[in-house]
Amino acid sequence: MAQINLLPWREERRQELKKQFLVTLALVFALAVGLVLMGDRIVNAQIENQNARNNYLTQNIKELDKIIAEIRDLQKRRNQLLDRMRVIQELQGNRPIIVRVLDQLVRTVPDGVFYTALNTKDKTIAINGIAESNNRVSSLMRRLDASDWLANPNLDKVQAAPEFGDQAAKFNLNVKVQAPKVSNEESGEG
Repeated sequence: MAQINLLPWREERRQELKKQFLVTLALVFALAVGLVLMGDRIVNAQIENQNARNNYLTQNIKELDKIIAEIRDLQKRRNQLLDRMRVIQELQGNRPIIVRVLDQLVRTVPDGVFYTALNTKDKTIAINGIAESNNRVSSLMRRLDASDWLANPNLDKVQAAPEFGDQAAKFNLNVKVQAPKVSNEESGEG
């Protein structure tokens, strides 16, 4: 039988397989490195794209915030103007009433009564004054109650005022302002 030595052939074969394995391993490693680098670039590109979108949104949000602030300022100014217009309209509407009320206050003052202060709040007039006697204060209250434009006089305080006379008195009273009722004959009905 012939002796065949297969060891060198097997050894060469092993070397060749080992070489192929190392080449394949190097190619796989190079491919993996290439894929990682490509993946990194793709992810970085997506991050940059998202950052650019975020910056765009941030800039637009800042612009919108400025516009919203301007709108709020304009609404505040509008409300102030509406309030002013409402006050002016009320004053225009109440102008004849104020004149009538002041006229009634003058007409209802009896002799011996002097007003020292008049204050109004809503539809109430606070009157401070001096009277020669308590009877004059009573007369004033009756006249105020009989007035078409004034109602419900309410005496808050009467105090002796000897510096103005023996029977003189300081008084504080409140009276309500009311428009006179229109009868059917005056309004042209009936």
